[in-house]
Amino acid sequence: MSGKPKLYYFDGRGKMESIRWLLAAAGVEFEEEFLETRDQYEKLLQGESRWVPDVSAGAHGGDRWDEDGADQSHPQLHCSKVQPLWEGPEGKSFVLKDHGQDFLVGNNFSWADVHLLEAILMVEEKKADVLSGFPQLQAFKARISSIPTIKKFLEPGSQRKPVPDDKYVETVRRVLRMYYDVKAN
Repeated sequence: MSGKPKLYYFDGRGKMESIRWLLAAAGVEFEEEFLETRDQYEKLLQGESRWVPDVSAGAHGGDRWDEDGADQSHPQLHCSKVQPLWEGPEGKSFVLKDHGQDFLVGNNFSWADVHLLEAILMVEEKKADVLSGFPQLQAFKARISSIPTIKKFLEPGSQRKPVPDDKYVETVRRVLRMYYDVKAN
């Protein structure tokens, strides 16, 4: 397949938001087709191919998804492979606070950094001052947010989706027929 990858999903975050983040972080331009009807969804399910671009180079902490790096822990992080930047009260670190690295996996920008930033920003949407007592996480957020591809994705008008609203929830329910076509046995 040539050209830009096309994502098929609802016009909202959901499980696709992490994919958008990773593609944007890797500098991969992508198109989207938003599911709005059950027919679109069923056509997608009947499709024969599923194509996922290889955006791993440079986005995981090495040249490829290496065996002892970021990929073996996906979708969860192994503490032995990732140096958390979490701090306790009064800035006291529970783990290696100053491991001399700017990123979570080695000294390379990886998907782990992208996912942590995404999580931080989502929590801040609920409680804006959540990082007020955590200078290491504040510094991490600032550092990762300043990477050009991430900075571009955080700008207004990007393909990043807003907080889900009632319209989004209703569309998902309608397309997936959740809470609608439930039949008694």
